[in-house]
Amino acid sequence: MEQNVRRIVRALNECLAALPQQQLQRVSHIGISGQMHGIVFWKRDKGCKWTECGTGPTFEPEEVSHLITWQDGRCSPTFLSSLPLPQSHISLATGFGCATVYWYLKKSPGFLKSYDAAGTIHDYVVAMLCGLKKPLMSIQNAASWGYFNSRSKSWNTDILKKSGFPVHLLPEVGDPASIAGRTICAWHGIPKGAKVGIALGDFQCSVYSCLTERTDAVLNISTSAQLTVSMPSGFQPPETPDPSSAVTYFPYFNDDYLAVAASLNGGNVLATFVDMVARWTEELGLQVQEPAIYTKIIEAALAQNDSKLSVHPTIFGERHIPEQLASVTNIAVSDLSLGHVTRALCRGIVENLCSMLPVQHLMEMGVRRILGSGSALARNEVLRQEVERIFPCPVVYGKDVDAAVGAAMVMFHRK
Repeated sequence: MEQNVRRIVRALNECLAALPQQQLQRVSHIGISGQMHGIVFWKRDKGCKWTECGTGPTFEPEEVSHLITWQDGRCSPTFLSSLPLPQSHISLATGFGCATVYWYLKKSPGFLKSYDAAGTIHDYVVAMLCGLKKPLMSIQNAASWGYFNSRSKSWNTDILKKSGFPVHLLPEVGDPASIAGRTICAWHGIPKGAKVGIALGDFQCSVYSCLTERTDAVLNISTSAQLTVSMPSGFQPPETPDPSSAVTYFPYFNDDYLAVAASLNGGNVLATFVDMVARWTEELGLQVQEPAIYTKIIEAALAQNDSKLSVHPTIFGERHIPEQLASVTNIAVSDLSLGHVTRALCRGIVENLCSMLPVQHLMEMGVRRILGSGSALARNEVLRQEVERIFPCPVVYGKDVDAAVGAAMVMFHRK
């Protein structure tokens, strides 16, 4: 899956231009976060050009590739198994930056010759703002690319070199919350010379925005779904990955780690279900808009307190078992209504996540409260009911869980 970097930067510029100029002129620090795992390539001396717009100088991408996102599926399990074994606690998966580079190296080597720098999309933005000759990447993003040892805080350079990997594309690595540089131009009114933090993982920043107690766990259901808890201070992940483990340990801040069950199946499953219902009605010669379908299926599910149907919702697979797809069992005539199916689907999404990081395990780790967040959870009362059914401790909604807020908080606390 690829996205146009020019359109992403245009959207970023539109957001900046919409903010109050008086406030922007007071900015001294910029915190930046974005989706991990993905990769974008560019030419160091032609990464962007600075131009004038209505709110002052801004940059536009020049010789830059598309962003290959975390959802990219080009690296099959067979392809991944042909690659060298990483010296990392995180198993390699499709959509990881280094896996994507290997794919180009083996399938389209000419592509890589056009570029001499690479990073996540937010690493690219930091490099352009600060005029960095070589991109700088946080440990959080580096770990998400694969072939990175979080203990030594270094790339698996020897392993990569032996297999012909273009190691010159690997960014320099720094600690989360460190300063990458200063803005080389005023940017939409933000003064020239403002300090820019090293780009951070969106997941870590989302957690940072709300997690204040080690006895809290964060449940996020947006496009995908995550359940996370902070590990005790001093915890070190295992040196080698367990490919069958559903829990990954993400570098956090101050050398701490988060235990994360990161499911590829969340709100996207419900969106696919709504799309399927829309297509069926269209095939029957009827026209119903998807927002109306979403509203109706939630209303129907709220009228059904229970459903004997068992839905395993993994239509997008999971990183630890990519070959496992979705299934529906325990089908009875009494449970075929739209309400029953939607209720069972919502329950399945929550149960799937909790099968990855069991509730009992959370309780043993001292978790006393669940912080619920994410767009899918916010707009779906049935999903919230199923969350409250499965967790024996209080579930709190409404706390601001936002990666941009978290990135700003990191810079503020550093300041």
